[in-house]
Amino acid sequence: MPSNLFVVLMGVGTVFVGLICIILLVSLMSWICRKLAKPVSAAPVVPAAPQRQVTNGGEILAAVSAAIAEELGTDVSAIRITSIKRV
Repeated sequence: MPSNLFVVLMGVGTVFVGLICIILLVSLMSWICRKLAKPVSAAPVVPAAPQRQVTNGGEILAAVSAAIAEELGTDVSAIRITSIKRV
């Protein structure tokens, strides 16, 4: 019957050999993919359109009220929002 130390060392050794094999396989696959990939031409960078700023407080209040009413399962008229603070 093998000793406990031998069993532990064989288990740890097997795990490390398996991990090294996985690292080698991933590295090999990465190298193959880089060799087979076509070079990508650089596309011109187009600036993103500016986002619309909501300045009307009524729009914000309506959106918040609708979200709270939907979450609570009630009608919007049953909700009274007293204040909104920007975080």
